[in-house]
Amino acid sequence: MKKENLTRLARFKLNEKRRQVEQLELMMAEFDRMCSDLDAQIASEEKKSGITDQNHFAYPMFAKAARTRRDNLGNSVNDLRVQINAAKIALEEAEAEFEHAEKLQQRDMMREDGEFQKAVG
Repeated sequence: MKKENLTRLARFKLNEKRRQVEQLELMMAEFDRMCSDLDAQIASEEKKSGITDQNHFAYPMFAKAARTRRDNLGNSVNDLRVQINAAKIALEEAEAEFEHAEKLQQRDMMREDGEFQKAVG
């Protein structure tokens, strides 16, 4: 019974790590999409105003704000890459822990079956 609980706990941890990796990857994809949308908005604003020089006094404020937001999202994407790498390492460790717990449980079940066969036979 104790090994079954160990296996359940390892499976729970494994599923949690998988969920974390998926969630981080979804966030990163969403941030990338948002960066692309902001790039399009910036280009549109620059085209409307005819000014692409960010240091020009008449550069559109919306484009300036969108650039800042896009840059911040880009930094967040870079941070997420680091987090994803760490989460993938943790996932690999959880997979190894789960496999080990399953092997222990199988070994114990085989022992119990062997002892049962000896007692019956």
